[in-house]
Amino acid sequence: MSSDGKDISPKASGRGRDETHDERADRQWGELIQEVRVAQTGVQILFGFLLTVVFTPHYPQLGDTEKVIYLVTVVLGASATGALIGPVSFHRLVSGQRIKPQAVRWASRLTFVGLVLLLATMTSALLLVLRVATHDAYVPYLVAAILAWYLLCWFVLPVWARIRFSED
Repeated sequence: MSSDGKDISPKASGRGRDETHDERADRQWGELIQEVRVAQTGVQILFGFLLTVVFTPHYPQLGDTEKVIYLVTVVLGASATGALIGPVSFHRLVSGQRIKPQAVRWASRLTFVGLVLLLATMTSALLLVLRVATHDAYVPYLVAAILAWYLLCWFVLPVWARIRFSED
């Protein structure tokens, strides 16, 4: 730390950003909220749709397996919604308490959990829709392929990039 409160570690003074811990927390919070907005919109639309399915005329005609998949999907959607809205509530309740770096860490964890739950919700919803729409034996393979795609886009590529392009 320099006398003006700036982080002068090699990463900050060399190739990284020249910002204080508070500035970094502010930036990270802003970035996190932008990310959460995207995920929140998707999960809220999906969850809202899921809540209406039970009231359609076709719901009673679903088989027991499809009803179980539906219930699991709704619970996963509710859980994902809670986790992805959690950072907003977390920030509101701790705002002004001078713990923004810790709030960013916890909000980031909630967001990650929300993304995992969103992944499970989307996979489960896809399984339900394809089972109802086709009743074909290829449905599990198609769902597995889409799940692999989600995993590649959401986790594998970012982890690979983090490892590949991180500087020591």
